[in-house]
Amino acid sequence: MSRTPPPWMQPLLSRLGSARAEDFTRIATPASGGRESAVLVLLGEEPGAGPDVLVLQRAATLRNHAGQPAFPGGAADPGDADSAATALREANEEVDLDPASVTVLAELPRLWIPVSDFVVTPVLGWWHRPHRVHPREPAEVAHVARLPVAELVAPENRLRVRHPSGWIGPAFSVRGMLVWGFTAGVLAALLEMGGWARPWPDDRVVDLPPAGAAPAPSAGTDAADEMAGPLA
Repeated sequence: MSRTPPPWMQPLLSRLGSARAEDFTRIATPASGGRESAVLVLLGEEPGAGPDVLVLQRAATLRNHAGQPAFPGGAADPGDADSAATALREANEEVDLDPASVTVLAELPRLWIPVSDFVVTPVLGWWHRPHRVHPREPAEVAHVARLPVAELVAPENRLRVRHPSGWIGPAFSVRGMLVWGFTAGVLAALLEMGGWARPWPDDRVVDLPPAGAAPAPSAGTDAADEMAGPLA
């Protein structure tokens, strides 16, 4: 594939030029402090399947975020040149992604996650040379999937979840994964910015299943405009 982003990405790239943290969360990012980290929002395309995004599922045995779907990513290392370097390094370590197969397109606004005190920079990439990926450390990553945008925006696959803390936010139930928290918040915002989102009723709210429980059934709801879940 070409390193040049395809036409279907252009509306999103144009909108990101004016994106602010407020477009993704109601929580202000502090001017200093927090643990710097980055995640890779990797958009690709498969023949006959259309655009997709790469998501991994954390191992159910982890102490934090067990079983949760997430973008590849993690905390910055001292040797990382920038947020893109952090995101690509982490993706390589987690799912064996070849950094040379990715064209970095943009860094999104830095977003603060109070519960873990991470300050996360989502890095948008175009997977110009897709290849097979897999969990490099099964004790940390249980599964890797390319989730089609068409399935993410399908009304029957969208819902909101209620965390035991009372927090309610957007979620997606796709291919056996319940995507919620930080990951779902970023996805919901990007789908809107790209002009890909479809109308869906916002009256379906389900309680977040306990860690390790089966995902909630596919549901239809509209994207919530709040996003303050854990780094997942």
